[in-house]
Amino acid sequence: MPIREINRQQTWLFPPTLDELLPSDHPARFVASLVDSLDLAFWQKMKIRLEGDPLGAPSYDVRGLLSVWLYGFMTRTRSSRKLEAACRDQIPYLWLTGWQHPDHNTLWRFYKENRDEIRQLFKLTINTAVKMDLVDLAVQAIDGTKMAGNAAKERTYDKKGLEKLLERTDKIILELEKENQESQDPVPVHLPEKLRQQKQLKIEIQAAMEQLKNEAGKKHINLTDNETNLMKSRQGMIAGYNMEGAVSPLKISESEKSGMLITAEEVVPDNTDCKQLIPMIDQAKENTGKMAGMTLTDAGFHSGANLRACEQRQQVVVMPEPQDKALQKPYHKDKFIFDPKTDSYLCPCGQILHFVQMKLVRHTMMSIYRGNCAICRQCQAFGSCTTNKHHGRVLQVGEFEAELRRHRDWMKTEEAKKAYEPRKELIEPTFGLIKEQMGIRRFLLRGLHNVRAEGCMIATAFNLRTLYGAWKIWAEAKKQKLFTLTRALTESYSL
Repeated sequence: MPIREINRQQTWLFPPTLDELLPSDHPARFVASLVDSLDLAFWQKMKIRLEGDPLGAPSYDVRGLLSVWLYGFMTRTRSSRKLEAACRDQIPYLWLTGWQHPDHNTLWRFYKENRDEIRQLFKLTINTAVKMDLVDLAVQAIDGTKMAGNAAKERTYDKKGLEKLLERTDKIILELEKENQESQDPVPVHLPEKLRQQKQLKIEIQAAMEQLKNEAGKKHINLTDNETNLMKSRQGMIAGYNMEGAVSPLKISESEKSGMLITAEEVVPDNTDCKQLIPMIDQAKENTGKMAGMTLTDAGFHSGANLRACEQRQQVVVMPEPQDKALQKPYHKDKFIFDPKTDSYLCPCGQILHFVQMKLVRHTMMSIYRGNCAICRQCQAFGSCTTNKHHGRVLQVGEFEAELRRHRDWMKTEEAKKAYEPRKELIEPTFGLIKEQMGIRRFLLRGLHNVRAEGCMIATAFNLRTLYGAWKIWAEAKKQKLFTLTRALTESYSL
Protein backbone atom coordinates (compact mmCIF):
# COMPACT_ATOMS: atom_id res chain seq x y z
CA MET A 1 0.00 0.00 0.00
CA PRO A 2 1.54 3.35 -1.00
CA ILE A 3 2.30 6.03 1.61
CA ARG A 4 0.67 9.44 1.49
CA GLU A 5 3.31 12.09 0.99
CA ILE A 6 3.65 14.83 3.61
CA ASN A 7 4.21 18.22 2.01
CA ARG A 8 4.59 20.98 4.60
CA GLN A 9 5.18 23.55 1.84
CA GLN A 10 1.74 22.97 0.34
CA THR A 11 0.12 26.10 -1.12
CA TRP A 12 -3.37 26.91 -2.36
CA LEU A 13 -4.25 28.38 -5.71
CA PHE A 14 -7.10 30.17 -3.90
CA PRO A 15 -6.46 30.55 -0.13
CA PRO A 16 -9.34 29.25 2.03
CA THR A 17 -11.44 31.70 4.04
CA LEU A 18 -11.55 31.49 7.83
CA ASP A 19 -15.12 30.26 7.65
CA GLU A 20 -14.12 27.30 5.47
CA LEU A 21 -11.72 26.02 8.14
CA LEU A 22 -14.53 25.26 10.62
CA PRO A 23 -17.13 22.53 9.94
CA SER A 24 -20.67 23.79 9.54
CA ASP A 25 -21.91 21.76 12.54
CA HIS A 26 -19.06 22.67 14.91
CA PRO A 27 -20.06 23.57 18.51
CA ALA A 28 -18.17 26.87 18.23
CA ARG A 29 -20.69 27.94 15.60
CA PHE A 30 -23.49 27.01 17.98
CA VAL A 31 -21.99 29.22 20.72
CA ALA A 32 -21.48 32.13 18.32
CA SER A 33 -25.04 31.83 17.00
CA LEU A 34 -26.40 32.07 20.54
CA VAL A 35 -24.27 35.06 21.51
CA ASP A 36 -24.90 36.87 18.21
CA SER A 37 -28.66 36.38 18.58
CA LEU A 38 -28.77 38.37 21.84
CA ASP A 39 -30.38 41.75 21.31
CA LEU A 40 -29.39 45.06 22.85
CA ALA A 41 -31.95 44.75 25.65
CA PHE A 42 -30.43 41.46 26.82
CA TRP A 43 -26.91 42.93 26.87
CA GLN A 44 -28.25 45.82 28.93
CA LYS A 45 -29.84 43.33 31.29
CA MET A 46 -26.43 41.71 31.67
CA LYS A 47 -24.94 45.20 32.27
CA ILE A 48 -22.44 44.72 29.43
CA ARG A 49 -21.78 47.56 27.00
CA LEU A 50 -21.60 46.64 23.32
CA GLU A 51 -20.10 49.93 22.17
CA GLY A 52 -16.47 50.74 22.84
CA ASP A 53 -14.85 53.89 24.14
CA PRO A 54 -14.38 56.49 21.34
CA LEU A 55 -10.99 57.39 22.84
CA GLY A 56 -7.93 55.17 23.07
CA ALA A 57 -7.01 52.00 21.23
CA PRO A 58 -9.81 49.85 19.76
CA SER A 59 -11.17 47.30 22.23
CA TYR A 60 -12.18 43.71 21.57
CA ASP A 61 -15.81 42.98 20.79
CA VAL A 62 -17.49 41.64 23.96
CA ARG A 63 -19.42 39.13 21.84
CA GLY A 64 -16.15 37.50 20.84
CA LEU A 65 -14.80 37.50 24.41
CA LEU A 66 -18.00 35.97 25.80
CA SER A 67 -18.01 33.32 23.08
CA VAL A 68 -14.41 32.39 23.93
CA TRP A 69 -15.23 31.91 27.61
CA LEU A 70 -18.39 29.90 26.96
CA TYR A 71 -16.68 27.64 24.44
CA GLY A 72 -13.69 27.31 26.78
CA PHE A 73 -15.85 26.06 29.66
CA MET A 74 -17.52 23.62 27.28
CA THR A 75 -14.19 22.17 26.15
CA ARG A 76 -12.05 21.87 29.32
CA THR A 77 -10.33 25.26 28.97
CA ARG A 78 -11.07 27.61 31.90
CA SER A 79 -7.74 29.36 32.47
CA SER A 80 -7.27 32.81 30.91
CA ARG A 81 -3.69 31.91 29.95
CA LYS A 82 -4.81 28.68 28.26
CA LEU A 83 -7.52 30.61 26.45
CA GLU A 84 -4.92 33.13 25.29
CA ALA A 85 -2.85 30.27 23.83
CA ALA A 86 -5.96 28.76 22.23
CA CYS A 87 -6.79 32.09 20.57
CA ARG A 88 -3.37 31.94 18.89
CA ASP A 89 -3.28 28.37 17.59
CA GLN A 90 -6.69 26.66 17.69
CA ILE A 91 -9.03 27.12 14.74
CA PRO A 92 -12.33 27.23 16.72
CA TYR A 93 -11.03 30.09 18.89
CA LEU A 94 -9.52 31.87 15.89
CA TRP A 95 -12.91 31.62 14.19
CA LEU A 96 -14.75 32.91 17.30
CA THR A 97 -12.44 35.94 17.57
CA GLY A 98 -12.18 36.61 13.84
CA TRP A 99 -8.44 35.80 13.87
CA GLN A 100 -7.80 38.22 16.72
CA HIS A 101 -5.56 37.33 19.67
CA PRO A 102 -6.77 38.75 23.01
CA ASP A 103 -4.20 38.23 25.75
CA HIS A 104 -4.90 36.66 29.14
CA ASN A 105 -5.24 40.04 30.87
CA THR A 106 -7.99 41.13 28.46
CA LEU A 107 -9.80 37.82 28.82
CA TRP A 108 -9.48 37.84 32.62
CA ARG A 109 -10.70 41.43 33.00
CA PHE A 110 -13.80 40.66 30.93
CA TYR A 111 -14.54 37.52 32.93
CA LYS A 112 -13.92 39.18 36.30
CA GLU A 113 -16.09 42.20 35.52
CA ASN A 114 -19.02 40.25 34.06
CA ARG A 115 -19.09 36.78 35.64
CA ASP A 116 -21.78 37.78 38.16
CA GLU A 117 -24.17 38.45 35.29
CA ILE A 118 -23.65 35.02 33.71
CA ARG A 119 -26.78 33.86 35.58
CA GLN A 120 -28.78 35.70 32.92
CA LEU A 121 -27.22 33.42 30.29
CA PHE A 122 -27.92 30.37 32.43
CA LYS A 123 -31.60 31.33 32.59
CA LEU A 124 -31.53 31.96 28.84
CA THR A 125 -30.39 28.40 28.11
CA ILE A 126 -33.29 27.08 30.21
CA ASN A 127 -35.77 29.53 28.71
CA THR A 128 -34.66 28.58 25.20
CA ALA A 129 -35.20 24.87 25.84
CA VAL A 130 -38.59 25.48 27.49
CA LYS A 131 -39.83 27.75 24.69
CA MET A 132 -38.74 25.18 22.10
CA ASP A 133 -40.65 22.54 24.11
CA LEU A 134 -37.55 20.41 24.65
CA VAL A 135 -37.68 20.02 28.45
CA ASP A 136 -39.66 17.22 30.05
CA LEU A 137 -40.87 18.88 33.25
CA ALA A 138 -42.79 15.80 34.36
CA VAL A 139 -39.77 14.86 36.45
CA GLN A 140 -36.62 16.44 37.89
CA ALA A 141 -33.75 15.00 39.92
CA ILE A 142 -31.88 16.96 42.59
CA ASP A 143 -28.51 16.14 44.10
CA GLY A 144 -25.19 17.66 45.13
CA THR A 145 -21.56 16.83 44.43
CA LYS A 146 -18.49 17.75 46.43
CA MET A 147 -15.94 19.76 44.46
CA ALA A 148 -12.52 20.85 45.67
CA GLY A 149 -11.83 24.55 46.07
CA ASN A 150 -8.66 26.40 45.10
CA ALA A 151 -7.13 25.60 48.47
CA ALA A 152 -5.03 22.77 49.91
CA LYS A 153 -6.75 20.74 52.61
CA GLU A 154 -3.45 20.78 54.58
CA ARG A 155 -4.06 24.47 55.28
CA THR A 156 -7.31 23.67 57.09
CA TYR A 157 -7.06 24.00 60.87
CA ASP A 158 -9.25 23.80 63.92
CA LYS A 159 -8.88 26.07 66.95
CA LYS A 160 -6.06 24.06 68.53
CA GLY A 161 -4.26 23.75 65.20
CA LEU A 162 -4.35 27.53 64.71
CA GLU A 163 -3.00 28.12 68.22
CA LYS A 164 -0.08 25.75 67.61
CA LEU A 165 0.61 27.31 64.19
CA LEU A 166 0.56 30.81 65.72
CA GLU A 167 3.00 29.70 68.38
CA ARG A 168 5.39 28.26 65.77
CA THR A 169 5.06 31.38 63.62
CA ASP A 170 5.86 33.70 66.55
CA LYS A 171 8.94 31.61 67.30
CA ILE A 172 10.15 31.81 63.68
CA ILE A 173 9.56 35.59 63.61
CA LEU A 174 11.64 36.06 66.76
CA GLU A 175 14.47 33.97 65.31
CA LEU A 176 14.45 35.89 62.01
CA GLU A 177 14.39 39.26 63.80
CA LYS A 178 17.30 38.16 65.99
CA GLU A 179 19.30 37.14 62.90
CA ASN A 180 18.66 40.55 61.31
CA GLN A 181 19.75 42.41 64.46
CA GLU A 182 22.98 40.42 64.74
CA SER A 183 23.79 40.83 61.04
CA GLN A 184 26.47 43.35 60.07
CA ASP A 185 24.70 44.20 56.80
CA PRO A 186 23.05 47.63 56.35
CA VAL A 187 19.43 47.85 57.49
CA PRO A 188 17.25 46.98 54.46
CA VAL A 189 14.62 49.41 53.23
CA HIS A 190 12.01 46.64 53.18
CA LEU A 191 11.50 43.62 55.43
CA PRO A 192 13.40 40.50 54.32
CA GLU A 193 11.18 38.18 52.28
CA LYS A 194 11.14 35.33 54.82
CA LEU A 195 10.27 37.69 57.68
CA ARG A 196 7.59 39.41 55.59
CA GLN A 197 5.99 36.07 54.74
CA GLN A 198 5.90 34.97 58.36
CA LYS A 199 4.36 38.23 59.53
CA GLN A 200 1.76 38.00 56.79
CA LEU A 201 1.04 34.42 57.89
CA LYS A 202 0.59 35.64 61.46
CA ILE A 203 -1.99 38.19 60.32
CA GLU A 204 -3.86 35.46 58.40
CA ILE A 205 -3.82 33.14 61.41
CA GLN A 206 -5.14 35.83 63.75
CA ALA A 207 -7.92 36.73 61.29
CA ALA A 208 -8.84 33.04 60.95
CA MET A 209 -8.96 32.61 64.73
CA GLU A 210 -11.26 35.61 65.02
CA GLN A 211 -13.54 34.29 62.27
CA LEU A 212 -13.67 30.85 63.86
CA LYS A 213 -14.60 32.48 67.16
CA ASN A 214 -17.41 34.58 65.67
CA GLU A 215 -19.05 31.95 63.44
CA ALA A 216 -21.10 29.56 65.55
CA GLY A 217 -20.87 25.93 64.50
CA LYS A 218 -17.74 26.42 62.38
CA LYS A 219 -15.00 24.08 63.61
CA HIS A 220 -12.42 24.29 60.82
CA ILE A 221 -11.09 27.07 58.62
CA ASN A 222 -8.78 27.16 55.62
CA LEU A 223 -6.10 29.84 55.48
CA THR A 224 -6.13 29.98 51.66
CA ASP A 225 -9.90 30.20 51.17
CA ASN A 226 -11.64 30.72 54.50
CA GLU A 227 -15.08 30.00 53.03
CA THR A 228 -14.30 26.43 51.99
CA ASN A 229 -15.37 23.58 54.21
CA LEU A 230 -13.64 20.31 55.03
CA MET A 231 -15.71 17.68 53.18
CA LYS A 232 -15.61 13.96 52.60
CA SER A 233 -15.64 13.05 48.91
CA ARG A 234 -14.95 9.88 46.91
CA GLN A 235 -11.35 11.05 46.60
CA GLY A 236 -11.04 11.48 50.38
CA MET A 237 -11.17 14.65 52.46
CA ILE A 238 -11.09 17.91 50.51
CA ALA A 239 -11.30 21.62 51.26
CA GLY A 240 -14.11 22.55 48.95
CA TYR A 241 -17.74 23.35 48.24
CA ASN A 242 -20.96 21.48 47.56
CA MET A 243 -22.39 22.07 44.07
CA GLU A 244 -26.15 21.47 43.98
CA GLY A 245 -28.18 20.96 40.84
CA ALA A 246 -31.68 20.19 39.59
CA VAL A 247 -31.83 18.31 36.30
CA SER A 248 -34.68 17.47 33.91
CA PRO A 249 -34.51 15.29 30.78
CA LEU A 250 -34.33 16.95 27.38
CA LYS A 251 -36.33 15.43 24.50
CA ILE A 252 -36.71 16.39 20.85
CA SER A 253 -39.59 13.97 20.37
CA GLU A 254 -41.86 11.76 22.45
CA SER A 255 -39.58 8.78 21.94
CA GLU A 256 -36.08 10.25 21.67
CA LYS A 257 -34.07 11.58 24.60
CA SER A 258 -31.18 13.91 23.86
CA GLY A 259 -29.63 14.60 27.23
CA MET A 260 -30.12 16.43 30.50
CA LEU A 261 -30.70 20.10 31.23
CA ILE A 262 -29.72 21.80 34.49
CA THR A 263 -32.75 23.84 35.58
CA ALA A 264 -31.35 25.08 38.91
CA GLU A 265 -27.89 25.29 40.44
CA GLU A 266 -26.15 26.69 43.49
CA VAL A 267 -22.84 26.32 45.29
CA VAL A 268 -22.91 26.10 49.09
CA PRO A 269 -20.28 25.46 51.77
CA ASP A 270 -22.50 22.92 53.58
CA ASN A 271 -21.35 19.33 54.00
CA THR A 272 -24.89 17.98 53.68
CA ASP A 273 -27.62 18.40 51.06
CA CYS A 274 -30.64 18.52 53.38
CA LYS A 275 -31.11 22.30 53.48
CA GLN A 276 -30.91 22.69 49.69
CA LEU A 277 -34.01 20.75 48.58
CA ILE A 278 -36.58 23.54 48.83
CA PRO A 279 -34.29 26.27 47.40
CA MET A 280 -33.55 24.01 44.41
CA ILE A 281 -37.25 23.26 43.83
CA ASP A 282 -38.12 26.96 44.03
CA GLN A 283 -35.27 28.03 41.72
CA ALA A 284 -36.17 25.37 39.14
CA LYS A 285 -39.78 26.56 39.18
CA GLU A 286 -38.68 30.18 38.74
CA ASN A 287 -36.32 29.34 35.86
CA THR A 288 -38.73 27.10 33.95
CA GLY A 289 -41.99 28.87 34.85
CA LYS A 290 -43.55 25.60 35.99
CA MET A 291 -43.38 23.26 38.96
CA ALA A 292 -41.97 19.87 38.00
CA GLY A 293 -44.48 17.06 38.29
CA MET A 294 -42.21 14.91 40.45
CA THR A 295 -38.88 15.48 42.23
CA LEU A 296 -36.40 12.64 42.76
CA THR A 297 -33.68 12.87 45.42
CA ASP A 298 -31.46 10.56 47.41
CA ALA A 299 -31.64 9.98 51.17
CA GLY A 300 -29.31 12.90 51.86
CA PHE A 301 -32.26 15.31 51.47
CA HIS A 302 -34.60 13.38 53.78
CA SER A 303 -36.09 15.34 56.68
CA GLY A 304 -39.49 15.97 58.17
CA ALA A 305 -39.17 19.70 57.48
CA ASN A 306 -38.53 19.04 53.78
CA LEU A 307 -41.48 16.66 53.54
CA ARG A 308 -43.82 19.20 55.14
CA ALA A 309 -42.60 21.97 52.82
CA CYS A 310 -43.12 19.72 49.77
CA GLU A 311 -46.67 18.92 50.92
CA GLN A 312 -47.40 22.61 51.31
CA ARG A 313 -46.14 23.23 47.77
CA GLN A 314 -48.08 20.19 46.52
CA GLN A 315 -44.76 18.89 45.22
CA VAL A 316 -44.57 15.12 44.82
CA VAL A 317 -41.17 13.99 46.07
CA VAL A 318 -39.66 10.52 45.81
CA MET A 319 -37.00 10.28 48.49
CA PRO A 320 -35.78 7.09 50.22
CA GLU A 321 -35.41 6.74 53.98
CA PRO A 322 -31.81 7.22 55.20
CA GLN A 323 -32.25 4.49 57.84
CA ASP A 324 -34.13 1.95 55.79
CA LYS A 325 -32.71 -1.01 57.74
CA ALA A 326 -34.10 0.35 61.02
CA LEU A 327 -37.60 0.39 59.51
CA GLN A 328 -37.43 -3.38 59.00
CA LYS A 329 -37.12 -4.07 62.73
CA PRO A 330 -40.30 -5.61 64.22
CA TYR A 331 -40.54 -3.04 67.01
CA HIS A 332 -39.68 0.12 65.11
CA LYS A 333 -41.65 3.22 66.09
CA ASP A 334 -43.74 2.89 62.93
CA LYS A 335 -45.17 -0.40 64.22
CA PHE A 336 -46.83 1.51 67.10
CA ILE A 337 -50.39 2.70 66.33
CA PHE A 338 -51.27 6.26 67.34
CA ASP A 339 -54.67 7.12 68.82
CA PRO A 340 -55.29 10.90 68.52
CA LYS A 341 -58.30 10.77 70.86
CA THR A 342 -56.28 9.57 73.84
CA ASP A 343 -52.91 10.93 72.63
CA SER A 344 -51.32 7.51 73.10
CA TYR A 345 -49.63 4.72 71.17
CA LEU A 346 -50.51 1.02 71.07
CA CYS A 347 -47.45 -1.24 70.90
CA PRO A 348 -47.38 -4.44 68.76
CA CYS A 349 -47.81 -6.51 71.95
CA GLY A 350 -50.89 -4.62 73.12
CA GLN A 351 -49.50 -2.20 75.74
CA ILE A 352 -50.50 1.47 75.70
CA LEU A 353 -47.80 4.17 75.85
CA HIS A 354 -49.04 7.48 77.26
CA PHE A 355 -47.71 10.99 76.73
CA VAL A 356 -45.33 11.98 79.54
CA GLN A 357 -43.56 15.24 78.68
CA MET A 358 -41.96 17.47 76.09
CA LYS A 359 -38.17 17.16 76.03
CA LEU A 360 -35.31 18.72 74.07
CA VAL A 361 -33.41 15.91 72.32
CA ARG A 362 -30.39 16.81 70.16
CA HIS A 363 -31.62 20.41 69.74
CA THR A 364 -35.11 19.20 68.72
CA MET A 365 -38.24 19.35 70.87
CA MET A 366 -39.75 15.85 71.15
CA SER A 367 -42.93 14.40 72.68
CA ILE A 368 -42.07 11.54 75.06
CA TYR A 369 -44.40 8.51 75.40
CA ARG A 370 -43.82 5.72 77.91
CA GLY A 371 -45.39 2.39 78.79
CA ASN A 372 -45.56 0.56 82.10
CA CYS A 373 -42.07 -0.64 82.98
CA ALA A 374 -43.44 -3.64 84.93
CA ILE A 375 -45.45 -4.81 81.92
CA CYS A 376 -42.44 -4.28 79.62
CA ARG A 377 -40.23 -6.44 81.85
CA GLN A 378 -42.73 -9.30 81.66
CA CYS A 379 -43.32 -8.91 77.91
CA GLN A 380 -41.97 -11.56 75.52
CA ALA A 381 -40.46 -8.77 73.40
CA PHE A 382 -38.33 -7.44 76.27
CA GLY A 383 -34.74 -7.39 75.10
CA SER A 384 -35.77 -6.83 71.47
CA CYS A 385 -38.21 -3.96 71.85
CA THR A 386 -36.40 -2.38 74.82
CA THR A 387 -33.81 -3.21 77.48
CA ASN A 388 -34.76 -0.35 79.82
CA LYS A 389 -35.82 -1.97 83.12
CA HIS A 390 -36.69 1.32 84.83
CA HIS A 391 -38.89 3.03 82.21
CA GLY A 392 -39.79 0.32 79.71
CA ARG A 393 -40.27 1.26 76.05
CA VAL A 394 -39.98 4.98 75.35
CA LEU A 395 -41.07 6.69 72.10
CA GLN A 396 -39.65 10.04 71.03
CA VAL A 397 -42.01 11.73 68.58
CA GLY A 398 -41.14 14.92 66.69
CA GLU A 399 -43.44 17.51 65.14
CA PHE A 400 -43.06 16.01 61.64
CA GLU A 401 -44.08 12.48 62.61
CA ALA A 402 -47.28 12.53 60.52
CA GLU A 403 -45.44 13.69 57.36
CA LEU A 404 -42.71 11.07 57.88
CA ARG A 405 -45.23 8.25 58.20
CA ARG A 406 -47.21 9.34 55.16
CA HIS A 407 -44.04 9.52 53.09
CA ARG A 408 -42.93 6.06 54.24
CA ASP A 409 -46.28 4.65 53.19
CA TRP A 410 -45.94 6.37 49.80
CA MET A 411 -42.41 5.03 49.27
CA LYS A 412 -43.70 1.46 49.77
CA THR A 413 -45.99 1.72 46.75
CA GLU A 414 -45.04 0.32 43.33
CA GLU A 415 -45.69 3.75 41.81
CA ALA A 416 -43.01 5.35 43.99
CA LYS A 417 -40.51 2.55 43.37
CA LYS A 418 -40.97 2.80 39.62
CA ALA A 419 -40.83 6.61 39.67
CA TYR A 420 -37.50 6.55 41.53
CA GLU A 421 -35.71 4.44 38.89
CA PRO A 422 -34.75 7.33 36.50
CA ARG A 423 -32.93 9.32 39.23
CA LYS A 424 -29.52 7.81 38.56
CA GLU A 425 -29.98 8.27 34.82
CA LEU A 426 -30.51 12.02 35.28
CA ILE A 427 -28.41 13.56 38.02
CA GLU A 428 -25.49 11.11 38.27
CA PRO A 429 -24.50 11.35 34.56
CA THR A 430 -24.80 15.15 34.75
CA PHE A 431 -22.11 15.45 37.41
CA GLY A 432 -20.11 12.72 35.68
CA LEU A 433 -20.08 14.65 32.39
CA ILE A 434 -19.07 17.86 34.17
CA LYS A 435 -16.15 16.14 35.86
CA GLU A 436 -15.01 13.78 33.12
CA GLN A 437 -15.86 15.28 29.72
CA MET A 438 -15.72 18.94 30.74
CA GLY A 439 -12.71 18.28 33.00
CA ILE A 440 -14.09 20.29 35.94
CA ARG A 441 -13.09 18.66 39.22
CA ARG A 442 -12.23 21.75 41.22
CA PHE A 443 -13.06 25.43 41.29
CA LEU A 444 -10.39 27.86 40.14
CA LEU A 445 -11.67 30.93 42.00
CA ARG A 446 -11.66 31.60 45.75
CA GLY A 447 -14.41 32.86 48.01
CA LEU A 448 -18.04 31.73 48.01
CA HIS A 449 -19.28 34.69 45.93
CA ASN A 450 -16.75 34.05 43.15
CA VAL A 451 -17.20 30.29 43.27
CA ARG A 452 -20.97 30.69 42.89
CA ALA A 453 -20.39 32.71 39.70
CA GLU A 454 -18.02 29.99 38.45
CA GLY A 455 -20.61 27.32 39.28
CA CYS A 456 -23.22 29.18 37.25
CA MET A 457 -20.80 29.37 34.32
CA ILE A 458 -20.26 25.60 34.56
CA ALA A 459 -24.03 24.97 34.49
CA THR A 460 -24.43 27.36 31.53
CA ALA A 461 -21.71 25.57 29.57
CA PHE A 462 -23.25 22.19 30.37
CA ASN A 463 -26.65 23.35 29.10
CA LEU A 464 -25.05 24.68 25.91
CA ARG A 465 -23.46 21.28 25.32
CA THR A 466 -26.86 19.66 25.78
CA LEU A 467 -28.64 22.12 23.49
CA TYR A 468 -25.94 21.65 20.86
CA GLY A 469 -26.42 17.89 21.01
CA ALA A 470 -30.19 18.30 20.68
CA TRP A 471 -29.75 20.67 17.75
CA LYS A 472 -27.48 18.21 15.91
CA ILE A 473 -30.09 15.46 16.23
CA TRP A 474 -32.85 17.83 15.17
CA ALA A 475 -30.84 19.32 12.29
CA GLU A 476 -29.82 15.93 10.90
CA ALA A 477 -33.40 14.68 11.08
CA LYS A 478 -34.78 17.73 9.30
CA LYS A 479 -31.76 18.38 7.04
CA GLN A 480 -31.58 21.98 8.24
CA LYS A 481 -28.60 24.31 8.40
CA LEU A 482 -27.22 26.14 11.41
CA PHE A 483 -28.98 29.34 10.41
CA THR A 484 -32.29 27.74 11.37
CA LEU A 485 -30.98 27.44 14.92
CA THR A 486 -30.07 31.11 15.05
CA ARG A 487 -33.60 32.02 14.05
CA ALA A 488 -35.06 29.63 16.63
CA LEU A 489 -32.87 31.04 19.38
CA THR A 490 -33.78 34.60 18.48
CA GLU A 491 -37.48 33.81 18.62
CA SER A 492 -37.34 31.56 21.68
CA TYR A 493 -36.73 34.02 24.49
CA SER A 494 -38.43 37.21 25.56
CA LEU A 495 -37.17 39.70 28.13
